Amino acid sequence: MAKSGDDLRPISDRKSGIHRSRTFAPGEIEPMHIDELRRFVSQSLDATLLALAAILFSALPVFAETVPGSLPAQWNIGAEDCAASPQPPLQVHSYEPTTFILRQSPCADFEANFIYLLIGADKALLIDTGAVADSKAMPLAKTIMELLPDKDSRKLPLLVAHTHRHLDHRAGDPQFASLPSVEVVPFDLKGVRAFFGFTNWPNGIAHIDLGGRTVDVIPTPGHNETHLAFYDDRTGILFSGDFLMPARLLIDDAAAYRESALRIIDFLRTRPLSHILGGHIELNQAGRPYRFGSHYHPNEHRLELARADLTALPAAFERFNGFYARYPNYILTNPIHNIAALAFTVILVLSIAAFGLYRLWRRRRARSV
Repeated sequence: MAKSGDDLRPISDRKSGIHRSRTFAPGEIEPMHIDELRRFVSQSLDATLLALAAILFSALPVFAETVPGSLPAQWNIGAEDCAASPQPPLQVHSYEPTTFILRQSPCADFEANFIYLLIGADKALLIDTGAVADSKAMPLAKTIMELLPDKDSRKLPLLVAHTHRHLDHRAGDPQFASLPSVEVVPFDLKGVRAFFGFTNWPNGIAHIDLGGRTVDVIPTPGHNETHLAFYDDRTGILFSGDFLMPARLLIDDAAAYRESALRIIDFLRTRPLSHILGGHIELNQAGRPYRFGSHYHPNEHRLELARADLTALPAAFERFNGFYARYPNYILTNPIHNIAALAFTVILVLSIAAFGLYRLWRRRRARSV
């Protein structure tokens, strides 16, 4: 019988295959057990490192490759005297062979909208039709049809959609009304929801299959209740309309605007984002807005915004005072609140002036008695 403190351990005789028992003196360790312990620790460490690596990589977004493209160094910035400096009504830029960006000249309309054409294998998508209805002054439909490739001896079918219902984003719709193989999405909220199948607005995402190219449609109310953003899986571009752009972000519903920003951020979390391209440029390179109605944009801000501009938006709304706030690449402003504040100020000033005149009249009347 072993004495108290003795270490009894089994050991295998590898040659005979016989399992024996041996008594070890205190502090004595059988060499085979050390090798096994080393192997066990090494294997455990390897497994732990692999598990940690799997966790880390699963937490990182895996982005699909997108087709690269280019943007011009400068867009059409209009002119101080448009009559003395005539220019084409449309600037057409090929971002890549199947993605076109069209800028309406500031001289044609001060809104100077950006319009986007995405071409797939089976159909094309036009995002917005701009601020000018007259086809002679703004030959938008003619230009778009010339850009479309042929399929089966006719032009590729075209879907015309809008970022929202404001007139400067749909004024050109009538130019497309009678064209063959062209479908124009309704611009009212009921029509938008029905066409894209949104049953729980503003939640959910719709998809437009252009043939080898999918465009995701994301509700983004806040600027307007019908607002949509479009994400192109081919280029990784988010076409943001008036939701996010280097301009005054006109707020109709601040709470809805912030929720839309959070939805877009969540949507893009696992997707590549090349650029955010909006509907207008209203700021100069210093981030200051041009005068409202200006036909001339010298030193214009770049069109494209980045993921950081989007992710900063919810916090900007949390700090928003309800009237006006300027950031490097956009301005938050609520026109209704500003008009109400201006009206209140005018009424207050007039009331004070009227009260002062009344007091003065009372004094003069008292003296004359």
